Amino acid sequence: MKILKTLTLRGPNYWSIRRKKLIVMRLDLEDLAERPSNSIPGFYEGLIRVLPSLVEHFCSPGHRGGFLARVREGTYMGHIVEHVALELQELVGMTAGFGRTRETSTPGIYNVVYEYVDEQAGRYAGRAAVRLCRSLVDTGDYSLTELEKDLEDLRDLGANSALGPSTETIVTEADARKIPWMLLSARAMVQLGYGVHQQRIQATLSSHSGILGVELACDKEGTKTILQDAGIPVPRGTTIQYFDDLEEAINDVGGYPVVIKPLDGNHGRGITINVRHWQEAIAAYDLAAEESKSRSIIVERYYEGSDHRVLVVNGKLVAVAERIPAHVTGDGTSTITELIDKTNQDPNRGDGHANILTKIVVNKTAIDVMERQGYNLDSVLPKDEVVYLRATANLSTGGIAIDRTDDIHPENIWLMERVAKVIGLDIAGIDVVTSDISKPLRETNGVIVEVNAAPGFRMHVAPSQGLPRNVAAPVLDMLFPPGTPSRIPILAVTGTNGKTTTTRLLAHIYRQTGKTVGYTSTDAIYINEYCVEKGDNTGPQSAAVILRDPTVEVAVLETARGGILRAGLAFDTCDVGVVLNVAADHLGLGDIDTIEQMAKVKSVIAEVVDPSGYAVLNADDPLVAAMADKVKAKVAYFSMNPDNPIIKNHIRRNGIAAVYESGYVSILEGSWTLRVEEATLIPMTMGGMAPFMIANALAACLAAFVNGLDVEVIRQGVRTFTTSAEQTPGRMNLFNLGRYHALVDYAHNPAGYRAVGDFVKNWHGQRFGVVGGPGDRRDSDLIELGQIAAQVFDRIIVKEDDDKRGRSGGETADLIVKGILQENPGAAYEVILEETVALNKALDQVEEKGLVVVFPESVSKAIELIKARKPIG
Repeated sequence: MKILKTLTLRGPNYWSIRRKKLIVMRLDLEDLAERPSNSIPGFYEGLIRVLPSLVEHFCSPGHRGGFLARVREGTYMGHIVEHVALELQELVGMTAGFGRTRETSTPGIYNVVYEYVDEQAGRYAGRAAVRLCRSLVDTGDYSLTELEKDLEDLRDLGANSALGPSTETIVTEADARKIPWMLLSARAMVQLGYGVHQQRIQATLSSHSGILGVELACDKEGTKTILQDAGIPVPRGTTIQYFDDLEEAINDVGGYPVVIKPLDGNHGRGITINVRHWQEAIAAYDLAAEESKSRSIIVERYYEGSDHRVLVVNGKLVAVAERIPAHVTGDGTSTITELIDKTNQDPNRGDGHANILTKIVVNKTAIDVMERQGYNLDSVLPKDEVVYLRATANLSTGGIAIDRTDDIHPENIWLMERVAKVIGLDIAGIDVVTSDISKPLRETNGVIVEVNAAPGFRMHVAPSQGLPRNVAAPVLDMLFPPGTPSRIPILAVTGTNGKTTTTRLLAHIYRQTGKTVGYTSTDAIYINEYCVEKGDNTGPQSAAVILRDPTVEVAVLETARGGILRAGLAFDTCDVGVVLNVAADHLGLGDIDTIEQMAKVKSVIAEVVDPSGYAVLNADDPLVAAMADKVKAKVAYFSMNPDNPIIKNHIRRNGIAAVYESGYVSILEGSWTLRVEEATLIPMTMGGMAPFMIANALAACLAAFVNGLDVEVIRQGVRTFTTSAEQTPGRMNLFNLGRYHALVDYAHNPAGYRAVGDFVKNWHGQRFGVVGGPGDRRDSDLIELGQIAAQVFDRIIVKEDDDKRGRSGGETADLIVKGILQENPGAAYEVILEETVALNKALDQVEEKGLVVVFPESVSKAIELIKARKPIG
């Protein structure tokens, strides 16, 4: 077996609208193409020996053990690889249940599709699955050592790319509220929402976090001073820079016991509590100095009591946790080392912050803390005796958390909310030492020892004891108060031909509202009239540029076949999805071999429309009209024929449609007809002579209308939109060169040629075509281009693109010539492969009042060449 290509899909896609995170692995079975699993000796036995948990895969039989029954009866290796890739992820806690395996049009080559949780881990799981299955085929075995190494690698990949428990909590809540989110490429930031409505988080710092509050919280001494000035109980303490000042500082705070910690430490590092004599103080100072970047050390009075973390969000207390330092409890027979090992076997404990609890690490700090209690690692603890392994209660050092949210005294709630406001934090983690959180601090001699910006949520979301608290909910309530939008209108446009013109027209219509419009197209990304990035920008990365931009109020996104197949959509849902048409273009690429498969690709846009939105479908195209059956949203149709039966039936049911009737672009709503504009007065229709442009106008007007725009705004948009080289380069750009005219259009498939031909046939004068086609199209497509050219043009020059796309020089031209001669053996044609030479010759030799039409590879070069001849107007 050989992996030919692996794609990572991150949004709604060809394989699934709902399952957005999929790996598509193109797998060549090679020698296994004709060998089902039941014909491979020992394979079934080896598979269940290595992965007995595959018994839980139901597969098509629909019951436990269903997949293994398929393997025993005989199934092909692509199907098996799919299930193994899913199971390897399942074994490391990455639950992924969706899979599909389909043979391509090339025998023995399969698309193996399976869900993933983490991208890198998902891709690795596919490679490991192939390796495992190949080993079982060759030897009947795959060692458990190799399997464990695979699982270890998968765990590492997942841990290295995990969002972190606090961020994960927030985005999970965002998902529940249908608030879209995306990772940003710097500083581990996450964007919540789209465009102008976006908010950002970095762990538990948010767009609302003020720099002054964050800086103050990071300054422990400054925090204590501000709180003390506000009459809030804080530890008595002082800051020193030199060891020589340590003894005096201890005396200043009232003598032993004391706490010694770095001024700028975090996660409990460098802190020693309950220091009771000079030798301990020396060691504590050295430890704090190692962790302090500023070499500034805090000496505080030690206060008896339990450590509590209080979480305040947006001025309101939302959770309280009592934190208990890492510890073990004796059983009368085990050493402390053995007790630590047993504790670390808890499946909830792991490395770092990814798990609910963190494993206890034995280091010098742990040993020192034990020795102060009179124990060492070899000590056997009496039953129920507790030995602490850390002085501080941080979860990151192995501590546990007990929820105390329901126990805190009302006066303490008031005090904690006041503390967060005094420091100026939107999200604050307040560390409190008190013997009883259910009593006011003033009664227990309790103190606030620290205020933290970006506090961790893990202890509240998954406490060791007590109720979990949904602390992400108040964060989302703060960032997106009830009634506040998180999304901007998204209008997505797809189809074989007309996408760019329709997208640009739709964006132009929306600009009449005064809103900032971001749009993508085959030639660039734009925000209003400004170009962000040139080039073909019809994929998910380009759409993400618009959705990430904090100035954009409306997104109009041209969405091409390639991006849907390669990576899926950049958005989970849209407000309007426009499908213009489906024609035989790009067939044979990306394992899309039939026009019906191409229609399925395009239908993704219609299927992801939100139920409150509209799918705008072409009623004149049967493949597009049929998409209505899978649409969960409302449907609106457009048609060049007002008597189209689909339109008639739709209107009878009080539906909305756009039609070309009596020379007008009109919108039908129930019994009402709203005439937008006469087609001859819409510049892009070339005086009404370009039917396909009228169809594009219908689609754009209808999309704007169903999304709530007034007809007058739409009318103003279509009246002022032109197919000039500046506004829509390569889309029916007509130049008046005085003696003759020239037309530039990027049509590159039979449907596009026919659409342009419908206009050209109305030209009164010689029709001179400079024609060509992309080399990666099917032979039959290129021949058809020649046939259409012979039907439309009086004289033809056949040229080729510089990028031959895998063909040899002259091969594409030969196929087009073949089509020309099939249609008209006496056609006037010649072959000039170089595009610039071909176009110049046509412009030099066209008859007076004639029309030169060029279908260029490079639109910009063709326009530049024509403009050099100084067109009129």
